[in-house]
Amino acid sequence: MSLEFSADSLQKIAALSERYPTAVNRKQPVVLAALHMALRDFGALTDDVLKLVAKTLDLPYAHVFGVATFYTMFRREPGGKTTVRVCTNISCMLRGADDVLRAFERATGVERGESNAEFSVVEEECIAACANAPAVVCGTRYFLDVTPEQVPDLVKFLKKAPHPESEVV
Repeated sequence: MSLEFSADSLQKIAALSERYPTAVNRKQPVVLAALHMALRDFGALTDDVLKLVAKTLDLPYAHVFGVATFYTMFRREPGGKTTVRVCTNISCMLRGADDVLRAFERATGVERGESNAEFSVVEEECIAACANAPAVVCGTRYFLDVTPEQVPDLVKFLKKAPHPESEVV
């Protein structure tokens, strides 16, 4: 089976590439966005998907692989439709992130580092929202000053809301 980006993703990649007319390879600055689109289109960044991204952007596979494996927001195996990333770095930890993480595990029925069809729960090192700790990110949507008591409502919201991971700018 041949993999192909969705028409919407190809259109976005082309539009984003136009923003970088002076770059040697106009598509190189688009690699992060293309990886997000590939994750949305295919559910995981398998070797075949990474090869497609490299071909689409006219980049070496090793470059695309390096970017995809460097950032923790990209997954190489299939996961839930929505990935909940709970920051447990020092600022968040001091303000109760461990309790928030356990609340997400209870509310989703998913242990940290695991997935079901609907959710993946990830303990994240840092999501750069220290001033509003504890912080949680789902796709491009941040939830700040999260308390364990808020988690059941957040999970209900995430079940009803369009999946934040599909938001690619």
